[in-house]
Amino acid sequence: QVQLVESGGGLVQAGGSLRLSCAASGRTFSTLHTGWFRQAPGKDRELVAGLSRNGGTTYYADSVKGRFTISRDSAKNTVYLQMNSLKPEDTAVYYCAARSLPGAGVPKTGGEYAYWGQGTQVTVSS
Repeated sequence: QVQLVESGGGLVQAGGSLRLSCAASGRTFSTLHTGWFRQAPGKDRELVAGLSRNGGTTYYADSVKGRFTISRDSAKNTVYLQMNSLKPEDTAVYYCAARSLPGAGVPKTGGEYAYWGQGTQVTVSS
């Protein structure tokens, strides 16, 4: 069983930065595809960034390209989402998700991920 715990959310002004962390227990991230999703009130959940389990492939939603970076620290078994140049439209609950089934690339839909964290609120004020 994999457990994911996110941290790092908060309130920040537009143009600011936050770094979200996702710590895993039960398995190492080198065996898991990992994604950061977000869901704003009244909107569908969307994948904003993903990392394949071998670390060789990343995915970014168009809305965050050039501003967000997903990375992994194997020694800490933690995945990060560095968010720069934040905008009010980035306000959402952010979730870390992981998938242990084999496959190439980064799974794009929430249904492909079996493990989810509890979510962390990110609020960007204008």
